[in-house]
Amino acid sequence: MNVALWIVASVLGVAFVLAGAMKSTQPKEKLAEKMPWVQDVSTGTLRLIGITELLGGLGLVLPAWTGIAPVLTPIAASGIALIMVLAAGVHVRRKEFNALPVNAVLLALAVFVAWGRFGPYSY
Repeated sequence: MNVALWIVASVLGVAFVLAGAMKSTQPKEKLAEKMPWVQDVSTGTLRLIGITELLGGLGLVLPAWTGIAPVLTPIAASGIALIMVLAAGVHVRRKEFNALPVNAVLLALAVFVAWGRFGPYSY
């Protein structure tokens, strides 16, 4: 189970670091081509989302890997889960129901990591 937690945390970490880096560095107009929801938020909010995802992705792996404050790993997973709940809310409001399965899968994976690292496989 520990191996599965590491794999899921690593995959989620890479995905959120890449997504966060993109949202925090790319121009809003360029992002709007692939993610229409960015038109509904300010540039500052978009950058905040990107930085939050970037830090959450790093938090999924680095604390446990380095052994420095490993309790931050399940906290980061919980934060990623919250981001996915909020993202799903945005997609429902915009009637972008095709995006909900992606949010649901990412939410489930983040909850799995949080459960495993807070509970039976904590450090």
